Amino acid sequence: MPRITVNGITVDFPYQPYACQEAYMAKVLECLQKKVNGVLESPTGTGKTLCLLCSTLAWQEHYKDTISARKIAQRLGGAELFPESSWGNVAPDDDISTYYTDIPKIIYASRTHSQLTQVINELKNTVYRPKMCVLGSRDQLCIHPEVKRMESNHMQIYMCKKKVMARACHFYSNVEEKSTEKDLMNSIMDIEDLVKKGNKLRACPYYLSRSLKQQADIIFMPYNYLLDSKSRKAHNLDLRGTVVILDEAHNVEKLCEESSSFDLTPYDLASAIDAVDVVLEEQAKVVQQNEVNAEFNMELASSGLNMELEDIAKIKKILLQLESAIDAVELPPNDSGVTKEGSYIFDLFAEAQITFQTKSSLLDSLEQILQYLSGRPGIFVNTSGLHKLLGIIQTVFNIDAPEGATDLRLHQSISKYYKVHIHLDESNQKKQKTDLWNSSSTRKEKTLSYWCFSPGYSMHELVRQGVRTIILTSGTLSPLSSFTMEMQIPFPVRLENPHVIDKHQLWVGIISKGPDGTVLTSTYERRFSEDYLSSLGKTVGNLVRVVPDGLLVFFSSYPVMDKSLEYWREHDLASRIEEVKSMFVEPRNKGSFSEVIDAYYNRVVCPKSSGAAFLAVCRGKASEGLDFADRNGRGVIITGLPFPPLMEPRVVLKMQFLDEMRRRGTGSQCLSGREWYNQQASRAVNQAIGRVIRHRQDYGAIFLCDERFSTDNMRCRLPSWVRPYVNVYDNFGHAVRSVSIFYRVAQEVMPLPLPQGPSGSAGSQSESDAVPSTSSEQTLCLRKAKHLDDHVPSLQRKRKASEDGASSLCMEYEPKLVSPKRPRIGLLDALERSEKSSEGTEEENDLSGEEKAQRLSTLSLQHEKRLADEQKGGKKKIKLVSNTQAEKKPNPTENKRTRAASYLATVKKTLSQESYKLFSAALQDYKIRDDFLAVLSQMSALFIGDEENHVLLREFYQFIRPHHKKQFDEACYNLTGEGCGYKPEHSLPLEGQDILARSLEEEESQQEMTFWKDSCAGLDTELHLNQGGFHLLPWLCSAGNFMLKPQSQGNMLCLMLSLSPPGGNLCLLCSPSRELFIVGRSDGNSAFSAGIVPNEPQKPLNESQVDRKETN
Repeated sequence: MPRITVNGITVDFPYQPYACQEAYMAKVLECLQKKVNGVLESPTGTGKTLCLLCSTLAWQEHYKDTISARKIAQRLGGAELFPESSWGNVAPDDDISTYYTDIPKIIYASRTHSQLTQVINELKNTVYRPKMCVLGSRDQLCIHPEVKRMESNHMQIYMCKKKVMARACHFYSNVEEKSTEKDLMNSIMDIEDLVKKGNKLRACPYYLSRSLKQQADIIFMPYNYLLDSKSRKAHNLDLRGTVVILDEAHNVEKLCEESSSFDLTPYDLASAIDAVDVVLEEQAKVVQQNEVNAEFNMELASSGLNMELEDIAKIKKILLQLESAIDAVELPPNDSGVTKEGSYIFDLFAEAQITFQTKSSLLDSLEQILQYLSGRPGIFVNTSGLHKLLGIIQTVFNIDAPEGATDLRLHQSISKYYKVHIHLDESNQKKQKTDLWNSSSTRKEKTLSYWCFSPGYSMHELVRQGVRTIILTSGTLSPLSSFTMEMQIPFPVRLENPHVIDKHQLWVGIISKGPDGTVLTSTYERRFSEDYLSSLGKTVGNLVRVVPDGLLVFFSSYPVMDKSLEYWREHDLASRIEEVKSMFVEPRNKGSFSEVIDAYYNRVVCPKSSGAAFLAVCRGKASEGLDFADRNGRGVIITGLPFPPLMEPRVVLKMQFLDEMRRRGTGSQCLSGREWYNQQASRAVNQAIGRVIRHRQDYGAIFLCDERFSTDNMRCRLPSWVRPYVNVYDNFGHAVRSVSIFYRVAQEVMPLPLPQGPSGSAGSQSESDAVPSTSSEQTLCLRKAKHLDDHVPSLQRKRKASEDGASSLCMEYEPKLVSPKRPRIGLLDALERSEKSSEGTEEENDLSGEEKAQRLSTLSLQHEKRLADEQKGGKKKIKLVSNTQAEKKPNPTENKRTRAASYLATVKKTLSQESYKLFSAALQDYKIRDDFLAVLSQMSALFIGDEENHVLLREFYQFIRPHHKKQFDEACYNLTGEGCGYKPEHSLPLEGQDILARSLEEEESQQEMTFWKDSCAGLDTELHLNQGGFHLLPWLCSAGNFMLKPQSQGNMLCLMLSLSPPGGNLCLLCSPSRELFIVGRSDGNSAFSAGIVPNEPQKPLNESQVDRKETN
């Protein structure tokens, strides 16, 4: 490997570095040697991760060598061991300690563990082998089966602590012995490797990582562990003298503010009070029992909670006082909310006796209660509110009061970064156990928000911890000046690196007008106007014909994307786009994102397609960290400037806060509110356009489709590596001509991307063996794409409808009671079907990209909304169906099975593999033992921890047996604040439901029969229906048995059939909505008999048999 010298330090690099990489490493080393902070921007694909690792580890080794050289020189009486060598030489600005224990540790933090895994894989590609460790949560690292069974993170924490304190975890007991193994200490392991190693050694990976941290040279962690003071204390991080590297730092500003803020809802307080109530009641029972036991000299009972009854009652009183204090705040008449200075939070909490003096004892008491509830047997108690309250108190009283400091000065020093906002509760959650006789039940509930508006607060905390150097780096930090102002600490070293690409690899155009000459501007006033939406649709429709392979289209927000898609569908613009590229829409639901993005990747590499378009939102998942390298992203369209919502209270207060800070005298050292507002839009745009160029051999185009990008103010906020390529096009045709030439040249000059199979997971690169399309190949693909219904499901359905004849309108409702003649569905039928369908998923993965596109390339978010509505229930769905489809009766059993299978698939996608096994085992156990309390406890533990999973707990109602449904509905209301829609008939046993369904059916049938008999009585066969002659079905009189199933539509149909001899007649009543059949027998003479059978007295003839009778 090449060895290069940068700033006097020898760096081993895997290959000969580019000039921009050497410049980047020089800036990193400058920060380390001068003990100053740095903010370094280097585009994705320039190898910044490799540069960071190699330069910092080379400096650390040099630091060690210098200490060794000094110790040797002391032994030699001042002489150097290698006088002519640079080994151990110290730069003039270096301040080197004389102790090995003072060697600075490197803390490398990124946004997620998946990004850290990529960093650790890069480390494996270098020659450096430092002692390292990666920190994670118990949820990720714990291997104890009982602890893993606790679904919520905080319950896992308290269960783990309880077992560790009682020495009841054998995995923890092995940590001390196994942590010194050489193989463990010298291995380069990501979080998955650490779990595998822990399982192999039978030692706890969580505590192994904490043990390895003490001796590690470099520590990897998500940066919320570092920036959140609560997490920092929980992981016992000592930051004195450390080098802190925050990679992907474009999110640091937001995380700094959010980790120091909170929203306390009425539901949180009510949940906390209910949890304390449970403990209070149980402790009271223990006290009463002990009084009885003491009288008879029996052994005293113990609940395991070492708290007096009075102390628990005091905790409840504090929570009730806090609730009253928040409710007592008067809101303005328009209910817009009231904002107060940050110091008001201390006054509010003081009314509930929560102060700096009482916080320690209160936190200890809450910890004990949570610890007790985590190990308590029986029905699960929702402790999320209590746990949140614990974190809130830690956030408010973050700093211990120094000796001699007055409360007022302490309050002012903390609260100058904060605002308190009290507003009406807008969450959908309800208070638990609301007292119907209490007037507060009709009062509007209030939410207490404590918002931090300065990321500098968290940065100052790091500086106070004694950090040596802070390096912030990302591919999109521009504009750097405003970014560093927000951080509120000095950053003397700055770098905006160019890209490693050549000029023929990037095209950037500002398109201010669409093909029809309409000005493209997505301002608030024009973003929903018809002329803008039409022009934007035409712009995208033209660009999809020019851009090869994958195209990304970013909108400023979900409402804008929804409205654009809706308009394009109504005006045939969407179908024109789909003629060339299938469209995939970023779902709001994170659970289905990976499926959609994988289908997009597969469609791009499909040889039969001309690529695909992925429609997404700035600041969404697709714009953040996904890899759209090579064919997956040959172009990016930015349709507007994604400004934050201007009327949102938090945005308004943030801008007011910055303006106040500027007026106080800090001057140019602080952003104004308007500058911050513009900066947020620019940074979101920069993050989105960073998807297009991902490595040295990549190429692509950036289309900025908003006239506001042409202003100097906006152009100067673009990344430095983009600015040299920017051209402004007032004529749309000129832009298309220019970019067409760009793609033609790039395809000729650039090497083909490495072939890869279809993507298997979101975020991975996806390439194909197929070379980029030539013009003839594109023509062929376009010809194939003329059959729109091959890849547009909505058009496919329309074609089928037109082929089948006139469509009819029918209403679909929620499944009704199961009819007694239909087979019953067992409790676990759907589970078995789900398992089979999950096996079928593997077969699904073998589908071609085109087949997946047929399934997932829906044009709108309306499809997604409809699915969400169906899951919630309560809405009627109107569907256009053909006559053939209408003939088939809706089968409630099939609806029930489909709903259950869909639910189980969602659960499997949401839960971890281990948790899903627990879910399946609990369901099987419930089927066998009918133990309601056991299944409720298991399901609560799995779904209550995360509020987004509460709906899954409520939907489990479909698997609960009738005699338990009422209890389950009440339990869900108590745990989540919302019931399951229980009705008394749900509690009937299956036989009872059968009887009820049968009686309802017979009653309706009788009513119909009575009505139509009266109608038939008015018909005269001598005057109607061929004057008494044969009519419609002449073969009825032939010998034999027959059975007819009516095929007519509409209301009941009455047919009068004349039989031989004349004068005989038969009345047929046909109802398309019921299983009613006409049964008759003719012996060849004039005698004929018929009867109406409402259910199934005998097996009906099939269609072929009836046709055969007719032929005969």
